[in-house]
Amino acid sequence: MKITTAEIARTSLRLLNEVGLDGLTMRLVARELGVQAPALYWHVKNKQELLDVMTGIVLAESAEGLELPGRETPWDEWLADRLRLLRRAMLRYRDGARMMAGTHVTDPAIFRMTELALRTLGEAGFTLDVAARAFPTLLHYTIGFTIEEQARTGLAYGEAGNPYQEGRLAPTLDPERFPLTARALGSLFDADGDAGFEYGLRIILDGMRALLKED
Repeated sequence: MKITTAEIARTSLRLLNEVGLDGLTMRLVARELGVQAPALYWHVKNKQELLDVMTGIVLAESAEGLELPGRETPWDEWLADRLRLLRRAMLRYRDGARMMAGTHVTDPAIFRMTELALRTLGEAGFTLDVAARAFPTLLHYTIGFTIEEQARTGLAYGEAGNPYQEGRLAPTLDPERFPLTARALGSLFDADGDAGFEYGLRIILDGMRALLKED
């Protein structure tokens, strides 16, 4: 049976939703494709390289139809929309953000996304050096936030149950020793992922706006 790298990666993404990142193995992917594991190594050298290709697919999904902002679209709104699309793309897959962290992606989609982001920031008045530091900061925030968001589903705990489930954390916290933490618990572990993501995104973009004014 002849297989392609893209077919291996898409099969792996489907399996990712079933078994999670830790359960995804080259042997499992090979069995799903009806081949022996060595057949995969003609296309990807190891699991990490497989994750690289899988990540390229997810990034391409998030960047589909990507174009420069129109004249009426502010740079910060354009960036925020790009990051929301990336987060949604990662959330479509179990452990999607953890899969993406630390990968080496050479898919043209990531270079196109980066090029358009740098151009957008440059036209807004940022120097290339500042833009080249700010854009990865936004990407790292989005990936890191989504890693935590997906971890709090508690799937990794199995039958032990989700420790992040509402009401389970408060009994473990001594309010006399940690009064501020006890009072802020609802905000520290906000169950509303969308609201939490938007709040953090606003903090970073506000900082970028302030930096732009300083220059």
